[in-house]
Amino acid sequence: MDKKTLPRVRVSARPGVTSDISHKALQRWSPDVRAAGEGDAASISILDPIGADIWGDGVSVKRVSAALRNIGSRPVTVNVNSPGGDYFEGLAIYNLLREHPERVTVNILGIAASAASVIAMAGDEVRIARAGFLMIHNTWVMSAGDRHALREVAEWLEPFDATAVDIYAARTGIAPVDLANMLDRETWIGGQNAVDQGFCDALLPADALETGGNDAPAQALRA
Repeated sequence: MDKKTLPRVRVSARPGVTSDISHKALQRWSPDVRAAGEGDAASISILDPIGADIWGDGVSVKRVSAALRNIGSRPVTVNVNSPGGDYFEGLAIYNLLREHPERVTVNILGIAASAASVIAMAGDEVRIARAGFLMIHNTWVMSAGDRHALREVAEWLEPFDATAVDIYAARTGIAPVDLANMLDRETWIGGQNAVDQGFCDALLPADALETGGNDAPAQALRA
């Protein structure tokens, strides 16, 4: 599909609220999975949690923006294997990829969970490993405040969940009410099912993946 038909989203921040990684997604994430032959100058790797932490680790909108400026007006491949993280940072990255002037191909190598699943929707073509997973759920945050502040946070989050539904619906054609139910119960979607349901366009060939050690687990634990 043409990524320009996907909705652009508005991103706002709220003091005292931090979007975080689902513990289940972190447990299922295998950070050693990466693209075979990675290193193409026209590719972007999203292989860590979304959002920079205090150590500078993680995938930030600033980093993706710099990569896209370096790539310029050329097609780009985005390789994703991430447990998610900062949902609001993920929406901003989604906007950047959606607005890239040339073709964007997204490869889901392992999992694209939570914020990473939204980023993955920003491709003209989305491919997923047969053993890969998408995970979609309602916005998961940590918040501080009294009962009045927490009620306000719950109301403030509703449009972000609706935005995720709009993005998934634009790609899949699944009814928004059905997608909202999928988000409510935190849904894991395997590779072939992701293709069958329209979240992805095709499966990745097995030789597109390789494994190798890195320090991503330590980065995630620090986060």
